[in-house]
Amino acid sequence: MALLCCRAILRFSSRSYHYYRIKDLSPDNCKPGNKVNVKGWVKSIRNMKGNLFVDINDGSGPQNFQLVINKEKAIDTAYGCSVDACGVLVASPKNQLELHVDTLTEVGKCPLTEGYPFYPKKSYPPEYIRNHLHLRSRVNSMASTFRVRHEATRAFNEYLQRGGFVQIHTPVLTSNDCEGAGEAFLVKPLNEQLLKGMAKENVPLEHAYFDRATFLTVSGQLHLEAMAHGLDKVYTFGPTFRAENCKSNIHLSEFYMLELEEAFMGTLDELTQRLEDMLKSVTKSVIDRSAADLSVVRKSNSPDGGGQLEDCFRWIDKPFPRLTYDEAMHILQANEAKLKSPVRREEGINKEQELFLVEHCQSPVFVCLWPKAIKSFYMRENAQNPSLVDALDLLVPHVGELVGGSVREDSYDRLRRKLPNADVLQWYLELRKFGSVTTAGFGMGFERYLAWLLNVHNVKDVIPFPRWAHNCVM
Repeated sequence: MALLCCRAILRFSSRSYHYYRIKDLSPDNCKPGNKVNVKGWVKSIRNMKGNLFVDINDGSGPQNFQLVINKEKAIDTAYGCSVDACGVLVASPKNQLELHVDTLTEVGKCPLTEGYPFYPKKSYPPEYIRNHLHLRSRVNSMASTFRVRHEATRAFNEYLQRGGFVQIHTPVLTSNDCEGAGEAFLVKPLNEQLLKGMAKENVPLEHAYFDRATFLTVSGQLHLEAMAHGLDKVYTFGPTFRAENCKSNIHLSEFYMLELEEAFMGTLDELTQRLEDMLKSVTKSVIDRSAADLSVVRKSNSPDGGGQLEDCFRWIDKPFPRLTYDEAMHILQANEAKLKSPVRREEGINKEQELFLVEHCQSPVFVCLWPKAIKSFYMRENAQNPSLVDALDLLVPHVGELVGGSVREDSYDRLRRKLPNADVLQWYLELRKFGSVTTAGFGMGFERYLAWLLNVHNVKDVIPFPRWAHNCVM
């Protein structure tokens, strides 16, 4: 009977502490004297006369929370360990809430001498942190980056929901290479015996599973166009894949792309307005919800500390300039002495030149009406000049090209002449035959947007598990 009573008292005692995530430990939710339970990872320990001061973080926000442990309790812990603490909230001399600990359980130890890569009070370059993908969420700046990524994802979805867009889960496996650049990953089963068992006459063995070449998607655009012809306003937000032997700081083999398509939209003016409004609205939302995390990351990547957030985002309140491709070329040619790369109209605009145009305009800038010869088959020929297409690129600071978009070719005959693979894309041509409408849309590299937003120098550091040539860890 005494044992049962003891157990009941213990259960009652554990329930008397209310669990909070650290971000919710505010004067609005709790007050001094409350009995609280918190959990997290030890970020620092200070050994002072009579007390241990332990800062912990549970991943809910950038701010650490201080535990005060009276040394008479003989409670000990170490940097990196995961802990579960119960105690009473007290207002510190600086009038901040802290927890005076009654009990602390070390959930998981963190033996630094056995290979843990991050030591207290040390900073590490991104290249080093990138070598430890499974542990980099424990680095403060990386945790802030991934929380901002979450809030930006949420903000884009909310903006599009308010605008009446329908989210489409476009396929990851596809039989078409949308961009036609040969940068797709070929998909086939690993099991050779399975392929042999499915083999058909006149079908290559590597295509036996689907009876045709099948790839990881490089874009959901063509599928979105099909959906827009019945749903009007659609978008997709998911992984895309490019097989490029490229190690630049703005390229990945797997990345996320936000793609929109709108039916009954026939002008670049409408498309640029949609894109500009979306970026400004979403960025405002992210700043409102994630200002502290934004500051942590920008400061960690800037010699000057990143500056005040309001100074970094003044572009939100200014209209984006619109240049034609010809106007952009004139600017570049007039300043060619300042550039390392030659300016050639037939070769497009490279990253150095993109960033020069952004600096010249002191703003994100649209470049519109591109030469048909250097753009994709699905872009509409310009009515006034058939050597041009109704296409746009949006160039932004730090990154260069962020978005590419166009009004889609709406002429059945013109598209039929340009179609790169009529057998595979016959269905795409038929969209211009049965109840066709003009559509327009764009694709935005999500990691590039985050790199711009956060002032991060490499897109590999804004995605949890980056994949690039010669690297597919985990």
